[in-house]
Amino acid sequence: MRLDVVTIFPEYLEPLNVSLVGKARARGQLNVHVHDLRAWTYDRHNTVDDTPYGGGPGMVMKTDPWGDALDTVLADGYETGAHAPALIVPTPSGRPFSQELAVELSERPWLIFTPARYEGIDRRVMDEYATRMPVYEVSIGDYVLAGGEAAVLVITEAVARLLPGVLGNAESHRDDSFAPGAMANLLEGPVYTKPPVWRGRDIPEVLLSGHHGKIARWRRDEALRRTTVNRPDLIERCDPKAFDKKDREMLSILGWEPDPAGEPYGRFWRRAEGVEE
Repeated sequence: MRLDVVTIFPEYLEPLNVSLVGKARARGQLNVHVHDLRAWTYDRHNTVDDTPYGGGPGMVMKTDPWGDALDTVLADGYETGAHAPALIVPTPSGRPFSQELAVELSERPWLIFTPARYEGIDRRVMDEYATRMPVYEVSIGDYVLAGGEAAVLVITEAVARLLPGVLGNAESHRDDSFAPGAMANLLEGPVYTKPPVWRGRDIPEVLLSGHHGKIARWRRDEALRRTTVNRPDLIERCDPKAFDKKDREMLSILGWEPDPAGEPYGRFWRRAEGVEE
């Protein structure tokens, strides 16, 4: 995978040199290029922003530096054999970033990130490049940061760990929270390691049983329990058909039951009474 980032703060992307992403770069699994947007400015102040049309507070990032930068990045990528680029625009007004989207992006060979500052980038830049490649406007949460570089780091790490060979164990991500398949729309339950007793606290006995079926059931039940406590909205969105008989028994204990009117639409609702915390 080739990954380009155009930013006015290249130093912000230094974490791409460490941990799993850094190792993937060193092994040649991830080809990362960080570009300084100010290299495509032509005035003595290296200006990248201007006042917004229509008035209002804040500044808007200009079209020309972004257009020239992206044209150069595309030309360089094509010349070196990259293909099928996609533009990733971190913005709080984008679609929510999810594990499903991380999987989708991990299957693309070339991602170009445009982390903005100020009030964002002139809309015409996205409209222009949408005629040349897919454009993903992506939000990592319902809050606003000073710029999009932190979002680039979040998205890159989520995507890079899905690339073949990046994780030491290829099975590691299959039981992650939100992982496609059995863990879709569920949070991973608690995990434990040695010693078996720490400060008077034991690990759950089932994990010492060696009974793989019981352990798998316990982990599934704990995932349902944690999701109910921390993210009940995820269970509300689950397709009831995704739950087997044992799942439904645990969900009933946790205060859930299928909504007969909503089941065709994949909805659950939570019982408000008769459930012990």
